[in-house]
Amino acid sequence: MARLSWDAIWLYPFKGIIYFVLHPSFYPLFKARLLPIFLLSAFIYANLFIWAYLPQVALLAVFQGPGAWLNATFLVLGEGAAIVALLFEAFFVDETLVDTFDAVLIDQGLGDLVSQGRLLDPTAPNSVQMLGKPTTSAIYAPFSLRQIVEFVLLLPVNLIPFVGVPIFLVLTGYRAGPFHHWRYFKLRGFSKKERQEYVRSRQLKYTWFGIVYLTLQLIPVLSMFFLVTSAAGSALWAAKMEKARRSRENATVVGPEPYQDNPA
Repeated sequence: MARLSWDAIWLYPFKGIIYFVLHPSFYPLFKARLLPIFLLSAFIYANLFIWAYLPQVALLAVFQGPGAWLNATFLVLGEGAAIVALLFEAFFVDETLVDTFDAVLIDQGLGDLVSQGRLLDPTAPNSVQMLGKPTTSAIYAPFSLRQIVEFVLLLPVNLIPFVGVPIFLVLTGYRAGPFHHWRYFKLRGFSKKERQEYVRSRQLKYTWFGIVYLTLQLIPVLSMFFLVTSAAGSALWAAKMEKARRSRENATVVGPEPYQDNPA
């Protein structure tokens, strides 16, 4: 039962945090952008809480009373997450996410899968340094204007007392979850139809992943760090699914050995 609990999909974003922290070889992927990311995040959240928080509390208090303070907090955090995510794209963070995802797959013994999309140096001392130039388009998650627009349009859902925040996370997590395996789909060579069918058969799991990921994104200043660690978590999940797929295929190909009277 403990093993099944640890394998729960909603835990993979947290697994990514632990994995990233325990593997110092991954630190250079984030270090170069660490200071500007924290400064940018702190600046944005500070300004939102200074200039936008109290006006929103005052507006919500007309309809919600004391609950306006909590709902306004989530509303501002959501606004900050959207703004930071948009600006963070300007730092070309997608390359960092791809490198994180690929390096975790290599650590999990799936270097052959990663080699489908980039050159690898087998003599390098660790998985991060093994990463060479991509041989095909290397995108962790495609830029989705629709997802951003939906995120912004759904922010007012947080205003619904008590249930607004959970509804917001479910609706946005439904869309966000599958994007974290876009790189895996690319390495597998999925067509659009195959990708849609794969996601559809696991939509609930992807929604759970998306919910936890978005919850971490609402944490001020650390949201961009969790964006990188979530890439590690999604890679761990992809590695688990890929190993299970290969095990099934090997079992089908090998099958039971035929009976022999004299095996020698």
